Amino acid sequence: MIDQLEKPASPLWDHVRELRMRLIWCILGVLVASVISYMFVEDIYGFLVEPLARVMGPHDSQRLIYTSLTEAFFTYLRVAIFAGMLFSCPLILTQIWKFIAPGLYQHERKSFFPFLIATPILFFFGAGCAYYVVLPLAWKFFLSFQSTGAETVLPIVLEAKVSDYLDIVMFMMFAFGLAFQLPVIMGLLAKAGVIDEVWLKNQRRYAIIIMFLCAGVLTPGPDVVSQIALAIPLMILYELSILLVQRLKPHDS
Repeated sequence: MIDQLEKPASPLWDHVRELRMRLIWCILGVLVASVISYMFVEDIYGFLVEPLARVMGPHDSQRLIYTSLTEAFFTYLRVAIFAGMLFSCPLILTQIWKFIAPGLYQHERKSFFPFLIATPILFFFGAGCAYYVVLPLAWKFFLSFQSTGAETVLPIVLEAKVSDYLDIVMFMMFAFGLAFQLPVIMGLLAKAGVIDEVWLKNQRRYAIIIMFLCAGVLTPGPDVVSQIALAIPLMILYELSILLVQRLKPHDS
């Protein structure tokens, strides 16, 4: 009798052990990917700085600086961890799937699995939109404030800190990747019966305002062009979300 009272609930502890194992795999995956990324950190740095280098042009005076002895090292370390998290996304999503899949019915697995596949694809699309479209437009805007001594008595020249630049780039790529998860979020809410296509259509005007507000927050500085460059893809994703929710509706009825 005492042994029965002291025996923990098996299903609960099984879930705890399973969750711990999945978290360990995720952490190990990020650590290993970060270590490997640090071995190629200069190449990754070159990739991240390329949008600014293209806008600056081939001028010997254009450069990035660091102002403390440890700044460059810790900046490289953050770049390696950022790259490690990106490269380990498939492993993390696989561990999430292995944790939740046993608790789902067969039809629920079939419904949820496409959203799991779409998540990293949309994330990388969003990060690519930030890297190839928004950042070059933003850098052109900010570099336009440079001037020669003939225009402003003393020249105004950009000498950006390497840590500040890479923080902006990594934040933008991560934020855009999250923003592009809109169809996944809408699809899951539709599957749960929280929203439908009629509600999305009725809220379209408010959604557009929110998208432009988010674009103003996520884009660096008061650059209208880069804000529009983010808001337009979000509006397209919103319309695609409506079509997705409309397509999911017959399966729920």
